[in-house]
Amino acid sequence: MDQVKIGKFIAELRRRNGLTQEALGEKIGITNKTISRWENGNYMPDIEMLQLLAQEFKVSINELLSGERLSDEDFRQKADENVIAVSKASVFSFEERKAYFKKKWRKEHISLFVVLFFIFVASIILPFVFDKSFLVGLSPLIAFVEYGYQNNKMMIYVERNLYD
Repeated sequence: MDQVKIGKFIAELRRRNGLTQEALGEKIGITNKTISRWENGNYMPDIEMLQLLAQEFKVSINELLSGERLSDEDFRQKADENVIAVSKASVFSFEERKAYFKKKWRKEHISLFVVLFFIFVASIILPFVFDKSFLVGLSPLIAFVEYGYQNNKMMIYVERNLYD
């Protein structure tokens, strides 16, 4: 999406309809300074404003996001491009949401990690206390298996929250 192109298109539509920035702002409930920012490409209208602008100028939101009037042939292609562009420009990317849910799961399960840490430490120390040093080799194996199990549970939680 080209903000400057979108802004120029909004300015063109406003002028064609014989509106000043102030008059358009009054009609849709914002200031003329906001209209100016849109038209200069410094700022993008949010989705509610795009709906109001589309209604006011009798164009589609797709045409607003494309910054031009679209023929029937171009409409579908531009719609797909605009959906992809809007989703990439959304507040949080897929990776950011994924990292957020991982962090949330870890925070909710901190007590589990504390208990597992103490079990791991005990599994290293106790074989020496009871003179069964051959059991020390089991500690890393137990830790590895438990880590894999907990990581799998975390990823199930993350995926459930990302895709639901």
